[in-house]
This record gives sequence, structure tokens and C-alpha cells, in this order.
Amino acid sequence: MPLPLYLLAMAVFAMGTSEFMLAGLLPDIAADLGTTVGSAGGLTSAFAVGMIVGAPLVAALARNWPRRACLFGFTVAFAAAHVVGALTSDFAVLLATRVVAALANAGFLAVALTTATALVAPDRKGRALAVLLSGTTAATVAGVPGGALLGTWLDWRAPFWAVALLCLPAALGILRGVPATGAYERGGHRPELGTELAVLRQGRPVLVMLLGAVVNAATFGSFTFLAPVVTDTADLGEPWVPVVLVLFGAGSFLGVHVAGRYSDRRPWQLFAVAGPLLVIGWSALAVLADRPAALCVLVLALGALSFALGSTLIARVLHEAADAPTMAGSYATVALNAGAAAGPLLAAATLRTEAGSLGPMWLSAALVALASVIALALRPLLTAERTPAAPR
Repeated sequence: MPLPLYLLAMAVFAMGTSEFMLAGLLPDIAADLGTTVGSAGGLTSAFAVGMIVGAPLVAALARNWPRRACLFGFTVAFAAAHVVGALTSDFAVLLATRVVAALANAGFLAVALTTATALVAPDRKGRALAVLLSGTTAATVAGVPGGALLGTWLDWRAPFWAVALLCLPAALGILRGVPATGAYERGGHRPELGTELAVLRQGRPVLVMLLGAVVNAATFGSFTFLAPVVTDTADLGEPWVPVVLVLFGAGSFLGVHVAGRYSDRRPWQLFAVAGPLLVIGWSALAVLADRPAALCVLVLALGALSFALGSTLIARVLHEAADAPTMAGSYATVALNAGAAAGPLLAAATLRTEAGSLGPMWLSAALVALASVIALALRPLLTAERTPAAPR
């Protein structure tokens, strides 16, 4: 894999850490800035909404800019937002910095996804995306627990400074490692924006985006609420929470890399295997969560299966949206983050049911089952050979 891919993954690691680290910092932020924990939770929602709305908007605005300039600019803007966030004592300003960071993250990821696949041969796109998305999985393994520890040892502002500092070598690496121009900047065919947006009226790209969003909702719905399962259901105590989160992250890291070897050649066969296993796995976790050994083994396996399937579907979004070369990355970003935003909201509602803290696991099983049924029912459409659109 080319070196620029790893430089892009470094930036994705910093951005992924920022996206997930607030879960352990909200009480301290609320106390320091004089607001409630519930209001502080709006920081997470603002970031998610900014990612969903910002991906297509920023990608459309930046589609005529050179890719290297885009990636560098988004990384610097993301770092600057965290510097301002670390310095402010005003909750409204902090909220605004999260929106700016989300827009920069959305723009970066949309461009990085298409850049990653352009750097390799067509039959290696899945592996390229595995390297890029390993930045996100590494964030769940090391970045998020590290941010939580920094917040505990120092204060909630320390992780913001750490993320800003992580962006600096990534930005310098992008300047030195990513080609100054891509195929389109060198005079290759660039479809009109209207032509690229018309991809969203085609059934297959939208269907794959839907499947990706549903599977991602299942993943993040349960991941968000693993802590009470560890401390209450399994009765392991708070020190075990980061251990279980690291197990999930380690599984996700493994799953992304294994899937990268098969997602180009056998994506729907991978779905046919991983989908049913996830339904069984989430259901088993709901039943066996009070047994610590079973909890740890299942969390590792579910992290691997969830990200193997999720990353494969994101790769398929880029494949199906190949007629939208400058916007395809934004469609994949929307699918990824729509699930990440909707999953925790749906899972939170299940906490008020009789299932209690196990509700998110049952929800995740149901969501993956739904995605599997949809994929099975529409298998002929999904597996038919894609016909590229004629250039206009």
C-alpha cells in the first residue's frame, strides 16, 4: 500500500478519537462550563449532524479544488477548531467548534475515501479502504481510552490539545506524501455536479447506503452503551470498561483488515456469512452478558464482524457510486455517520424498556436481521453486474 494511505489514516485516527472521546468527558465539561450533562450531550449530536449534512455540502463546494489542498486545509481547520475548543470557557463557543470540526472531518473523509481508492489499482480498493478506516478502529483501541485517561489525569481540555497536536504530523505528511493533483486535476473526465447527484436517484447506490447505515446503527447503538453492561450486568466494575472497549476496538481493527482482502472479490458472500453471525452474536451477548468471560469473547468477535461488514458496505457505496467520482466519498460518509447518529438514539429508547441495559444488544440483532432480510430479498439487484454510465 502507498505511504500516502497511512498518512491519511493518521489523520482519520485523530478525527476518530475526537468523535468518540466526548463520552467520557461530558460530566467534567458540564461542571466546568456551568451546564447540565444532558446539554453537554448536545456536543455529540452537533458533531454527528455536522458530519451528515457537511459531507455532501463540503464535497460539492470543494470538488474543483486539488485533493492535496483539500485534505491539508480540512486537517488544519480540524486542528484549529480543537485549539479554540480547548481555550474557551463558553459552552456556545465549544458547541460551535464541534460543528466546525464536524464539517472539516466530513470534508476530509469524503475526499480521503475517493483519494484512497484512486491511489491503488481497481482490484485493491477494498484493501486501501481497510488501511484508511484502520484509523477509526485504532481510535477505538487507543485514542478513545487514551483521551479518557488524559481527561482523568489532567482535565477535559487535555484531550482537545492532544487531538490538535496529532493533526500536525498528519497535515505535514499530506503535504509531502499525497500527490499534488489527481486524475481530474490533470485533465481527466469530470462529470457535472448534476450528473453526480443523479446517482442518488439510482436504486442500487441508495440501497447499499441504506444497508451500510443500518449495519452501522447496530454497531454504534450497542457500542455506545457497553459501559452499563460491563458495570451493572456483568458486575465487573468501572476499571473494566476501558478493557472491554479496547477488546471491541481490537476486534474492529482485525475485522477491517480481514474484510479488506475479500470485499473487492466477494462482498455479498461476506455479507451472507457475517450478517447471520452478527444476529446470533448480538443475541448471545444479550443473554450471556452477566458472564464476564462470555462478555469479553463476544465483544471481541462482534467488533470484528461489525466492522468487517460495515467497511465492506462502505467500500460497495464507493463502487456503486463510481459514476460520481468527486461525490462518492461524501455518500459513503453520510451512510457511515447516519448509522452512527441514529444507532445511539434508537438504543437509548430501549433502555427505558423491560430489557434495560440489554436493550441495545437486542436492537442491534434486530437491525442486522433487517439488513440481512433486505439484502436477501433484493439479492438479484445487488449482485447484478454494474453498468457504468456513459460520460456526458
